[in-house]
This record gives sequence, structure tokens and C-alpha cells, in this order.
Amino acid sequence: MTTKQFNKPQAMIFDMDGTLFQTETLLVHVHDRLFKQLREEGLYLKETPPVERLIACLGMLLEDIWRRVMPDGSEAAHRRADELMLQYELEGLEAGQGKLYPYVEQTLQELHSRGIKLFVASNGLEDYVKGVARAKGIDQWFDGLYSAGEFQTSSKVDLVAKLLQDHNIQTAWMVGDRSSDVEAGVNNVLTVIGCQYAGFGRESELEGSDAIMTDFRELLTFIEEE
Repeated sequence: MTTKQFNKPQAMIFDMDGTLFQTETLLVHVHDRLFKQLREEGLYLKETPPVERLIACLGMLLEDIWRRVMPDGSEAAHRRADELMLQYELEGLEAGQGKLYPYVEQTLQELHSRGIKLFVASNGLEDYVKGVARAKGIDQWFDGLYSAGEFQTSSKVDLVAKLLQDHNIQTAWMVGDRSSDVEAGVNNVLTVIGCQYAGFGRESELEGSDAIMTDFRELLTFIEEE
């Protein structure tokens, strides 16, 4: 089967969780600790929800995550969970927890060497997104790390639109694993590469992608040789 190929873009825009970073390898250390602290503070007294429920929400805005993970929790519990998750994630990253997907670092380095500008566009918090990139040593390859937390955008469509405008990007690929990534790419008239290796969302989430990859190295094969 012939691999799809596309013109070399000026830039590539990546989602973080489920695309570059295996978030579950960090969250397994955070989840129980977070809910234990909520109980100690009297903010959420029920049993800890299964970690799989949290993992299934990765890529969503935090307020939407907590509505699904603990729909019976108060607004105060949700906002405290925001703070605790960030605190524990950053502590975990500093301790060396969490992994990138295979071949991410090597592939980003190769794309950068080919003169393609690299960006992250994530629905996460600013300190988390920048913390992952820094802790895993990939921040050096990126021209910008954009997050909903930093720019207070209500959708990834708006976040990507701001990124494109800020950097005067004319041609770009959107690379991600969730429907929000596909939507951001389609609505900003970008080539969309869907990532099918994370397993967080349903397969139907990637409908509308121009190509699907199951290994991060495949990204290089989509670039048409000049």
C-alpha cells in the first residue's frame, strides 16, 4: 500500500497528551494521591474513581475532565483538583516519572533539522505543558508551546488560530489523537495527522484526518520528497 504524502509544511503543531507524552505513565502516580488529599480536606468523601476514567478524558479542558471524573463533586472540589493535579504532576516530572512515546525525541529532532517549525497546542495548563517539554528534554526543538491554560482559550480551534497568527504560519499540519485536534486542524484549514497509538479515545474521534499513524516515525514518511 502506498503511503500518503503531502507537501512539506512550514510548521507542525502537536497535541501533548496522547501524542508526544504517555500521560498515563505520570497519572498513575498522581491519581490516588490527589483523591486522598481531597478526602483529607473534606472536599470529596466518596471512593476514588478508577484511574481509567481520568485517562479516558485526556485532551479535554480541565473543567470538562472533572465533570466526567467526579460529576458529583462540588465546584470547590474541582478547582482544588486542578491545583493538586498540577502540583503532583510537576513533582512527578521532577522525580523522573512519565515517558514520551517511542521515537518522539528522534523524530522531532529530524523534523527540526529539515527546517520545519514545531509547536505544541494543548488544552492543558501552561506549567504542565512547559514542564513536560522541559523535563523530557524536547523543549529545545519547539518554536512555541501553546496551552489553553496560558491563553484562556475555550477551544483548541481558537488556540491553534492564535498560534498561526502569532507566527505568521501559512502551511501547517495538526498532529493529535483526539477529535478536538481534528476539529482544530479542519477549522484552520490544516493537514490533519491522526495518532492512533495512545488508545485514549474512540477510533471514530479521528474521522476527518488526512492520514493516520500508528508509530511516531511514520510522520517522516508523510512528507513528500522535494
